[in-house]
Amino acid sequence: SRFPINPFLDGDLYMAQQKLLQGEFNPAVPTRIVFGNGKIDSLKDEIQKLGGKRVLVLSGRTVAEKTDAVRRINDGLGDMSAGVYSGLTQRAPLSTAVEAANLALASGADTLVGVGGSTISDAARMIAVLMAEGITTVEQLRQLGEEQDMLLSPNLDGKVLPLQVAVPTTLSAGEFNMGGGNVLDDQAGHKIRVRHPRLYADLIMLDSLMTEGTPDWLWLSTGVKAMDHCIERLYTTGNQPAIDAPILAAAEMLFTHLPGSRESDGDPEARLQCLVAAWMSMMGAPNFAMGLSHAIGHILGVKYSVGHGYTSCVTQPYVMEFNRPVSATKQALLARSAGIDTRGMSDEAAAEAAARAVDDFVLGMGMPHRIRELEIPESDLPEIAELVLTDGGCQNNPILITSAEQVMEVLRAAF
Repeated sequence: SRFPINPFLDGDLYMAQQKLLQGEFNPAVPTRIVFGNGKIDSLKDEIQKLGGKRVLVLSGRTVAEKTDAVRRINDGLGDMSAGVYSGLTQRAPLSTAVEAANLALASGADTLVGVGGSTISDAARMIAVLMAEGITTVEQLRQLGEEQDMLLSPNLDGKVLPLQVAVPTTLSAGEFNMGGGNVLDDQAGHKIRVRHPRLYADLIMLDSLMTEGTPDWLWLSTGVKAMDHCIERLYTTGNQPAIDAPILAAAEMLFTHLPGSRESDGDPEARLQCLVAAWMSMMGAPNFAMGLSHAIGHILGVKYSVGHGYTSCVTQPYVMEFNRPVSATKQALLARSAGIDTRGMSDEAAAEAAARAVDDFVLGMGMPHRIRELEIPESDLPEIAELVLTDGGCQNNPILITSAEQVMEVLRAAF
């Protein structure tokens, strides 16, 4: 291993704590999930069951203009459609969120249908808050962000939120996040986030037909992102038995089906398996937290406009190695999901085999594997390390991250 036992952690104490099986599990929110190829044709009926009457479709330009997904959804809504807003570009600049909220209010929309990846689902939750709170200008939103340290905590008691519907076109699984959303203040270079327990999808529809036209680089890299969810949730704060079972099954599905799910393979069933795996990688939300891989990815993503799928590709294998001294037992479980016969292996050996399997998984699909491949200068690593310390994932990592030098160990290995 490149990484010694971390000096900030007593390994024996950590393992002793893990043997005290205790905790709590909060019931998930009442999100309805409909999955199957061709299920998108029932979207109108599903929205009507929820009480929706007027629908604004949200997307980015690429999905709206280069695929058939948005047109097919809008046509299927018929007279329930209040129109389409397709200006939500990567990470949703706050001006676009305000514009979409104003359009929704002007058109009388009571339902938002987001078509796309995490950018769309994250933005849709912020848009719902803007609608409920009557925030109609960029200046209002930016001022609120500054006053509340970029984390809005609105009082939504007694206020009506629009129904939230998500139709994912990638495997990033952001639609399964609960309790918050965000948009990008592209002028200031940081996100404005919002947190409230009422912010979640009322309906999620998983249909591989909606992923036709998603480019392979995006599909495959977000599949690695879903694998990243599985790995971090095995050993970060909040892990418990109720989470292990679905995420290990999800990892096995991704190892099995993602390599053969490229659009050129023409296998809608493999793509549907991957969509379901992405869902399972998030089962148990909000009872878990992400760790150092996500913390690094959040900084690289915003600072360099890199998709979170790519950030997972260049961080997770190295974070696994860094965390192995205190998580080998859990990482060994992942080896079995990768199809490795671990009989007779020590946990350490099985964990190393799991890391190699993840390496092969990333490289085998032609994904970037080093930070340098994202055209990030090595001279920026110290600044990145300092910024990573501001992310909550550092507190949830199995090895508590308290210094920039700890982060630098991983960044140097990954560069």
